[in-house]
Amino acid sequence: MTSSEKRFRTIAIVEGWSFVILLAVAMPLKYAAGIPEPVKYVGWAHGLLFVAYCALLLQVWLESGWKFSKALLAFVVSLIPLGTFWFERKYLK
Repeated sequence: MTSSEKRFRTIAIVEGWSFVILLAVAMPLKYAAGIPEPVKYVGWAHGLLFVAYCALLLQVWLESGWKFSKALLAFVVSLIPLGTFWFERKYLK
């Protein structure tokens, strides 16, 4: 595993957790408890992590010789809750 793949694996896990926290903690706090601040901050962090995920995905795709279909799958699963965990376990271990 190359160093860029290791960084991508790490960011995939962190980005996945930020998505879970956004959906499972921050959104219920906003809509059920009327506390909108967590969505602002967790959403901001998740957005930065998603951009980093996409940038590292592009880097890994170009440097590691991944097929386009694998890179596309990595992008698509990042849009699905828990998708990055599945991709990390199946393709990055």
